[in-house]
Amino acid sequence: MNFLAHAWLAGESPPDRLGGLMGDFVKGALPAGLPPDIAEGVRLHRQIDVFAETHPAFQRSRARVSPERRRVAGVMVDMFYDHFLALHWEHFHDEPLDRFSATLYALMDAHGALLPPRLADILPRMRESDWLGSYRSADVIAMALDRMALRLRRANPLTGSGAELLADYAGFEADFFEFIAAAEAFAANSRALRGPGQGCCINATE
Repeated sequence: MNFLAHAWLAGESPPDRLGGLMGDFVKGALPAGLPPDIAEGVRLHRQIDVFAETHPAFQRSRARVSPERRRVAGVMVDMFYDHFLALHWEHFHDEPLDRFSATLYALMDAHGALLPPRLADILPRMRESDWLGSYRSADVIAMALDRMALRLRRANPLTGSGAELLADYAGFEADFFEFIAAAEAFAANSRALRGPGQGCCINATE
């Protein structure tokens, strides 16, 4: 559920950003009614996920997670990386994080009919509490993981997992900086390979 990282890695195209935000909620075959430009954003999200799973820095972060939580390490690292992206935002984007986040909320709200039901359901809470901006706080990341643990149907070890970020904070942070630079280059190359005219057809206020 690393919303912020996927929105940032999507680049400046609103369809790519929207697809990036939707990606965790669209499983399997893409919905037939999904506009092609947004579908490209979902595909980019999936490509980034595959890239992350095989990147050495991301794998090191997963290995930092305690053995009893290793099976949910990917979820934890996703959230930890969103924390570091928010915390160091000024190094990655000229636009203030609060303004960037507000644009994303407006983008989702303007295209609410296209959102997967679960994303549409959480959007009001996401906007009201400014989830993306609040990721600057490690305590918020810990609370988000605890809430996620409660929403999952099966028993899981996510409760209390925010403590693991603090237990090896510098290590996770170093992994993040190595990973995010490589992920930015990968995402930019993936967008370029699609050619012109894709990911260009909606905006935040349509």
